[in-house]
This record gives sequence, C-alpha cells and structure tokens, in this order.
Amino acid sequence: MAKRRTKRRKVSEQIREIIQNCGISRYEIAKRTGIDQSALARFMNGERGVSSKALDTLGDLLDLEIVQGTKQS
Repeated sequence: MAKRRTKRRKVSEQIREIIQNCGISRYEIAKRTGIDQSALARFMNGERGVSSKALDTLGDLLDLEIVQGTKQS
C-alpha cells in the first residue's frame, strides 16, 4: 500500500498562523518591529510577501526558530 504524503505548509503560512495565535495585536507587532501596518496586513491577508529583513524581525519578536524536518519519500 502506498504511503500517503502530507502536504507541507509554506513557511509564510506557518508564520501567519503563529502571528494570529501569539496574543499580540497586529498594531503592536507593527510598532515593535517597525514593519508598516499596511504591509503587515497585506502579508497576513496573503496578498504580498515581506522582506527577509522583516521576516528576521518577526522571528526575533516571536522567538521563532526554523527546524528542518525529515524528508519523507
């Protein structure tokens, strides 16, 4: 029987979910990170991406760490 592949979520989707569940308002995130509120809103709505610098800043604020998962065959 063939193994079922689980669809991996994009990093941006995971970050959006973390932001939604972190308990910090988008206004406060924008204020603490210096990311423009409208840019953060467009990112959260999936309309645009954010720069690598903005991702680093969000990662620092939210204490994120990227961990490589095991590749499934």
